[in-house]
Amino acid sequence: MSRARDVAETFLADLKRARPPNSRAAVDDVLLVVSELAANSVRHAPGPFVLTLRDPGDAVHITVRDTSPEFPRLRPMDRFGKGGIGWNLIRLLASNSYVVAEPDGKSVHAFLPW
Repeated sequence: MSRARDVAETFLADLKRARPPNSRAAVDDVLLVVSELAANSVRHAPGPFVLTLRDPGDAVHITVRDTSPEFPRLRPMDRFGKGGIGWNLIRLLASNSYVVAEPDGKSVHAFLPW
């Protein structure tokens, strides 16, 4: 998971030099979503995951592909550490998010404002 965050930090540093974000929170928001998606893949998928970051021009497109066919689901948030926070948080921060079934699992896509 820390490797995913390191990759995202490098991507965002390059992106900031090319095009500064529209808000001070943009970098932290992207890093948080990358961390949540990576953690969920490690926790729920039986195999490795692949992180892809793209710059479509007005957002950061984050994709995490893993080997679990199970889609994330909204659950009530549990303040005592029993889950329900990650997918709610991703959907709150992302301007768009969706999941695509893949032959060997799924890919989760999130677009965060930049």
